[in-house]
Amino acid sequence: MKRSAFTMLELVFVIIVVGILAVLAMPDFRSNLLQRAAEQVAAHIRYTQHLAMIDDKFDQTDPTWWEKRWQIRFPHTTVNGTVVYYYEVFSDDNKAGNSNLNEEAVDPLSGQTIGDGVTAVAAIPDSSLVNLTKRFGITSVTGTCVIGGAYRTVAFDYLGRPYLDVYTGIYSNLVPAGGCTIILNHPDGTATITVQEETGFVSISYP
Repeated sequence: MKRSAFTMLELVFVIIVVGILAVLAMPDFRSNLLQRAAEQVAAHIRYTQHLAMIDDKFDQTDPTWWEKRWQIRFPHTTVNGTVVYYYEVFSDDNKAGNSNLNEEAVDPLSGQTIGDGVTAVAAIPDSSLVNLTKRFGITSVTGTCVIGGAYRTVAFDYLGRPYLDVYTGIYSNLVPAGGCTIILNHPDGTATITVQEETGFVSISYP
């Protein structure tokens, strides 16, 4: 009985075709700085929510305990004439309105602190994990999440509900219906990160 089989030439041809298709289908994360920035920010928003849910800040002896809720903030500063956008994840334990090194979260993958590591806005290092401008080429950060409150902040309570501020009241400035957005602007385009109301669900879109 005659049996049909692939010849060596046919096998080589199939392997080459499959390899080409795999390369075409596989996204190049290293070259897409905007996508890398959006994925990192979205991951750290989710991490902020996680920290808030496992670290309930309620303290019946503290009349403004909610000001210590975990938050992700999007400041910017000027370094050598260039506006640098970055972000920080922290719990404002001393309620001073800014982050200290010991208040900032630590990224579980890199071991770096998620912030500028100082008491107030300063010249954040180019190599910092959260330096959106130097690491990813982000030219500005806009959107309703970061202009709705005075501190350009998204905070979470122990139920994972998102807020636009932590300093104006225990249940003030909940993210409204329809969610809020954080828009990363880059020379190659924009990435919109949406934080949904109530659940704090995070998604990314590329217009």
